[in-house]
Amino acid sequence: METFWKTIAAYNAATWPVQLGLTLVAVVLLYGLYRRPTPAVRVAMKLFMAFLNFWIAGVYYMVYCRPREYHGMLALFWAIMGGIWIYDLCVKHASLERTGRHNAFAPLLLAMPLLYPLCSLALGREFPMMTMPVMPCSVAVFTIGLMLAFSERVNIVLVLFLCHWALIGLSKVYFFGIPEDYLLACSTVPALYIFFREYVRSNAERPTKPSGRVLDVLLIVVCFLVGIFFTFTLLHQFNLFSDI
Repeated sequence: METFWKTIAAYNAATWPVQLGLTLVAVVLLYGLYRRPTPAVRVAMKLFMAFLNFWIAGVYYMVYCRPREYHGMLALFWAIMGGIWIYDLCVKHASLERTGRHNAFAPLLLAMPLLYPLCSLALGREFPMMTMPVMPCSVAVFTIGLMLAFSERVNIVLVLFLCHWALIGLSKVYFFGIPEDYLLACSTVPALYIFFREYVRSNAERPTKPSGRVLDVLLIVVCFLVGIFFTFTLLHQFNLFSDI
């Protein structure tokens, strides 16, 4: 745990101006997508998302998190997601046009990276040993919000990678004492249901076994069970089961 927090502190101390700049760029691009979604703005956002993922892979993991075990595998994980954005840009899979759906949930997720440092401060942490907007879990939750708000055709591979990362983030809640990462875990449950529900419904005309209706019910059950597991983990983190 000591190594984990030391690497975070080193990363924040050295890169906070860049993190601030990247946060401002994200705000400007989001404004453009909401107000003037020109082709140039959509291309710029995809390039920005690819850069964010490569930044996490190269700078966060390969430079500042080198003392951690398995940093190389985690860097590869984020590099692959950066590659998915580049592929998406080349094949024009997602238009990044506003969907008009999830108008309450998606903006909340898009703003959630700004909540990470506030949660850290509320928990008594001090800079630089705290969570910041340009870290793996905050970038992941921002990506989920972006896909909900602006992707008519969801890249299901990217969704699977993000959901997998949420499960990794949940382990940090438990083992490293980072309740802030529960923000990603909480957002993943409804987002997981929304993504896969829309994926199932988009293929509803194709014959499948089980049927689309059965898949929808199974998806609800799975998300419900995952939500219970997440809730139990958070309560355990706050020692509410210490006497049980």
